[in-house]
Amino acid sequence: MAIGNANVARYLALAAETAPDAPAVKLPHRREGELRFDAVSFGQLKACVRVAAAHLRARGIDRGTRVLLMVKPGFDLIVTVFALFKLGAVPVVIDPGMGWGHFRACVRQSKPEALVGIPAATWLSPLLLRGYRFRSKITVGSRSWRTLLAGALSGAKETGRSADAQVAVAAPSDLAAILFTSGSTGPAKGVRYEHGMFEAQVRLLKNQYRVEPGEVDLTLLPVFALFNPALGMCTVVPEMDPSRPAAADPAKIVEAIQKAGVTNSFGSPALWSLIARYCEREGKTLPSVRRIQMAGAPVPPGLIRRMKPLLPAGEINTPYGATEALPVATISGREVLEETQPLTDEGRGTCVGAVFPEMQARIIRLTDEPLAQMSDALCLPPGEIGEITVCGPSVTRSYEARPDATAAAKLSDPADPAKIWHRMGDLGYFDERGRLWFCGRKAERVRTAQGDLYTDCCEAIFNRQPDVYRSALIGLGQPGKQVPAIVIEPEPGKFPSTPSARQAFEKKILAVAATHPVTSPVKRVFFEQRFPVDVRHNAKIHRLTLAKKFSKAL
Repeated sequence: MAIGNANVARYLALAAETAPDAPAVKLPHRREGELRFDAVSFGQLKACVRVAAAHLRARGIDRGTRVLLMVKPGFDLIVTVFALFKLGAVPVVIDPGMGWGHFRACVRQSKPEALVGIPAATWLSPLLLRGYRFRSKITVGSRSWRTLLAGALSGAKETGRSADAQVAVAAPSDLAAILFTSGSTGPAKGVRYEHGMFEAQVRLLKNQYRVEPGEVDLTLLPVFALFNPALGMCTVVPEMDPSRPAAADPAKIVEAIQKAGVTNSFGSPALWSLIARYCEREGKTLPSVRRIQMAGAPVPPGLIRRMKPLLPAGEINTPYGATEALPVATISGREVLEETQPLTDEGRGTCVGAVFPEMQARIIRLTDEPLAQMSDALCLPPGEIGEITVCGPSVTRSYEARPDATAAAKLSDPADPAKIWHRMGDLGYFDERGRLWFCGRKAERVRTAQGDLYTDCCEAIFNRQPDVYRSALIGLGQPGKQVPAIVIEPEPGKFPSTPSARQAFEKKILAVAATHPVTSPVKRVFFEQRFPVDVRHNAKIHRLTLAKKFSKAL
């Protein structure tokens, strides 16, 4: 392996050299209803990646080839991604849950030359993508693919350094992948990831959470499973539909955690809420778990409180970041419950904690206009709410073929031309101890004639009320003259079914609003059976969709 190679695929070769027989992936299957696992070692995984890379190269994929990935999360995805990295190819990852119209727009924007996908994707691509032409299409999961991997799994162990030189040499600034955002508050954008950024992410996560080789991970946000071979962790593939995490069966997830001895798990608040309810109902705990990470949406302190007794030997962390900049900050569940929850309950926002080492964050004045350069004049003092802006080795520099979006989100640093600051599109502030607080998305703030209201600050007041599962602050009318309203999603079975029940529920919510300064401007209440949420985490509320729906009430 060449000195100075920043290609993240090299981590798999190192893991296979250090612990070739250690399990890298555990694949679930059931026999007469009993959950069992087939284990694939790091040596076997390396062998699978080697033969997959050779197969892809024979089909015309090589260094720099852009490859649209349409592979379901699991073993095939891990093998395919590392094979592409090994070749120096560039995976293009787009969430099909955003809808085929948006998906096609992302394909045209990123211009992939090849398609690697499950049989349905390769067969139906002419119809789904309306004639978009690929130079080559490779089917993953077909009989020939299974035969290919079976040969690798049954062959000689991959040990030593014999295959290291086959990992394409990549500079830290070389393009590694294009990962599209979920498009929760605007059009999905292709984020250009460089190899050095992936390497920084691995380093930051490993050091912050003290991840050790040999740990076992059940990743409920599939993209994070791709870090595991680089971290030396075994990946347990969950029994769930990754496109619908909130619809997962918590019984199967808990069973997998207990039987596989899972020590680490990463999932959205919506999914951990399902797991907490199930464990409470069934009297189960998760004694093997050392740490869980909740991310993808603000984490209610009440969920942390519910999860804590289920983890007798574990800690809860809530990392903060975005596709364009991950990780940025983190806070432990202990700190939330002991220190920051009372402030969240008062409408001060959600504390996302201390900024990661090597990362920097600043709060800049609130504007929707592009900003060319970072400057001290833009920055706000502690306690003042503005836009969170970050810089560091894992912060991406641009969007694919979207100079307008890049200009709107990126700032240069006149003090250091190598630095790029990313505007998170999130509102927040620093407290007197230097901790970062999140107040809501900039695009979702409610702009009234008397001033702005922030979603996370207001919703925390309503979310504490009995019978309220979650709430969404929305603005009705034109920005600057909006009428603030709160939409309530009641707890299951608590939706008001009669006019009198609705009136009583509404009266209770308005009484709560009137008692808090941050919510006192709210005079309208609506109810929704189930909120529209993002497809990736099933946790981010589509407040702008709700605002459009209820604006008809004005």
